[in-house]
Amino acid sequence: MINNTWTPWKRLFKLLNFERKLVNSILMYAVFAGIVSLSLPLGIQAIINLIQGGQITTSWYILVLLVIMGVAFGGLLQYMQMRISEDLQQRIFTNSSFDFAYRMPKITMNAFYGYYPPELANRFFDTLIVQKGVSKVILDFSAATLQIFFGLILLSVYHPFFIIFGLLLTLFVLLIFKYAAPEGLKTSLAESKYKYRVAHWLQEVARSLYSFKVSGKTSLSMQKNDSLVSKYIDARENHFRILKIQFIQLIGFKVLLTAGLLIIGGMLVLNQQMNIGQFVAAEIIILLVINSVEKLIFGLENLYDVLTSIEKIGQFSDMELENQDKGKEFSKSDDFTFELKDVGLKYVDSEKFGIQEINLCIKPRQSICIVGSNGSGKTTLLKVLAGIIDHTEGQFFVNDTSIKTININHYRSFLGISISGILPFEGTIWENIAFNNPDLTEKDILWAAEKVGLETFIKNSPKGLNTVIYPEGKHLSYTISKKIVLARAIVHKPKLLILKDPLDQFDEIESEKILNFLFDKNNPWAICVVSRNTKWIERSEKVLEMKDGKLNYSKNA
Repeated sequence: MINNTWTPWKRLFKLLNFERKLVNSILMYAVFAGIVSLSLPLGIQAIINLIQGGQITTSWYILVLLVIMGVAFGGLLQYMQMRISEDLQQRIFTNSSFDFAYRMPKITMNAFYGYYPPELANRFFDTLIVQKGVSKVILDFSAATLQIFFGLILLSVYHPFFIIFGLLLTLFVLLIFKYAAPEGLKTSLAESKYKYRVAHWLQEVARSLYSFKVSGKTSLSMQKNDSLVSKYIDARENHFRILKIQFIQLIGFKVLLTAGLLIIGGMLVLNQQMNIGQFVAAEIIILLVINSVEKLIFGLENLYDVLTSIEKIGQFSDMELENQDKGKEFSKSDDFTFELKDVGLKYVDSEKFGIQEINLCIKPRQSICIVGSNGSGKTTLLKVLAGIIDHTEGQFFVNDTSIKTININHYRSFLGISISGILPFEGTIWENIAFNNPDLTEKDILWAAEKVGLETFIKNSPKGLNTVIYPEGKHLSYTISKKIVLARAIVHKPKLLILKDPLDQFDEIESEKILNFLFDKNNPWAICVVSRNTKWIERSEKVLEMKDGKLNYSKNA
């Protein structure tokens, strides 16, 4: 489930608060840069006044040198801002990547309801927009705001008229933010939604490549892409309409201000209420202020993108995580008994049960085979046993301890799982089998590989255990992929093997060899397997039938 209490603005301020040390440093340099930037108009004013005297004095040389030094020092301050900004970008990227890597495997399966996990992972790319955008927003908005602030203070010293100018300018900027910004954010979010739908469709075409290749004279990929892109363009046009309105307002305001300031400034000079030096300095300051306002208005598009990206990432970060409390832990030397009492699972947003009234006890080293028709709830039961999905009714005990009081990751470390959805991933054979478990050695991995018949494949691979395999076992035979997953399940010598047709499509001799090993009572595990294969049924101590989500009867094999 997703927490909707966070608005994009709150998320932005939360990010800025988290990085407040770097943000404060950038703002501090922006303050000094804003003050130093005033050295240019003030210096020019003084230089012009000296030139009007018709003589080049020592004061003139000093003023020129001070102005040049001011420009150079301002550049140095900007460089320092850039350096800190780069550090900020690196931190945002790093923190976001670790947040995704930590959260993705720990999000509850209920929270994934209505979402496609790879699409959620794609939201990480919004981090690139955030890291560039936040840095630019802080730099541009702080510099522009401070330049406007100091500029208006200086202008008000020249003549009271400029106070009115400052108030009008402030009112204009506030009105833009109050009325245009919310609509701009709304249209930006709509644009982003269709952007992701286009990306998801292209990803789906790539995932189902063979299906589209053999579809014959059809153009579904193009037709659906055309429909989605059309919606994206419409959303983009709506967003651009807001930007266009802001730009037109800015141009109109800029023209009126420039005309008014030139006319009134000229009259003030003619009436000797300002000298030429002050007039030139005032016009330079006014140009700087107007340019700063432009930077603020044009920067709104970047701000919308940042807020939209933060919201997209935030929707992922808000997803409910599995309980990570420490809870009770067991020793590897313990024998494990798994007991389900009246366990049921109701699907999200539905009154339908996947399983119900399940009563099952799995004792140490016991073997149980579950049979039943497709859709009867067998796989759902295995997922509940594996702690992948939570039961909604009844009680689940491990050694008389409720599963809800046990750290779920600790519990899973005692399981070996080979069911649908458990696949090889992109990484080395070593990583696929051991998951970089520090307790496992090369000897352990080779032992598991040998027991499932994987040793020949490893020996023939160019880099042995360090050979990289493709996502989902692409370019591997079906049986090799199954062997890798089965080796992963047994390598840490679990207390319970949770299996679904693990030897599907294996040849008979190889199947017999692996079955003999798995059912060897010297192994520390109990077995709960879903299979219609008579070899599993014959070897299992107990056979249960699943029907309409219930275990209807059991019999000894």
